[in-house]
Amino acid sequence: MILPVTGVLSPDLIKICRRLASDDTLFVDGRSTAGWYAKQHKHNLQARPTAQVQKLMDQISSAIQGHELVQAAARPKTIIRMLLSRYDEGMHYGTHVDDALMDGQRTDVSFTVFLNEPETYDGGELVIDEPSAERPFKQAAGSALLYPSNTLHRVMPVTRGRRLVLVGWMRSLIRDPAQREMLFDLERSITQLRSAPDQAEALALLLKTRSNLLRMWAED
Repeated sequence: MILPVTGVLSPDLIKICRRLASDDTLFVDGRSTAGWYAKQHKHNLQARPTAQVQKLMDQISSAIQGHELVQAAARPKTIIRMLLSRYDEGMHYGTHVDDALMDGQRTDVSFTVFLNEPETYDGGELVIDEPSAERPFKQAAGSALLYPSNTLHRVMPVTRGRRLVLVGWMRSLIRDPAQREMLFDLERSITQLRSAPDQAEALALLLKTRSNLLRMWAED
């Protein structure tokens, strides 16, 4: 399941990210954290893990994990790692799949949080490979895109301006992407029925089903 989520970050957090992004001394070659295959295709910059950056990442991690839609769709157990990434003109990231293990944990859900408005730069689309076609994404500042970590994806070359994003990886309580999607569909149905007083019985059955599926599938 590929899911755009709006309003993940507050304007204040976005401003802090942009301010840090203007400090060239903070950024290093993005290949420093890439695996052997990705190193051949990665051409961007990323912020060094300074105390200031880490404090910001902690705040952003809390905001993302506390977002209702992210909770329902990703069922995050933890955010394993996040990076503040910058793509200046000519930079790109070729087709790759994210590492299956990071810091000793399985990656289930990848996410990109967009930090500047799409009209401020040309190119830089995040392109995700699906069985039927490739899908490009370029979202408003503060919005996130969630997608399974086992998908092939790439970032198109930036031809004007600067692309600024946060990228990160989650371990989910639910390992299987199809199971996560089914639980998300249940959540959506539950939300719809909560405002229908004459559907109390159906709501109770859905809540029971959700709880029992979580007991079957969750890895705590």
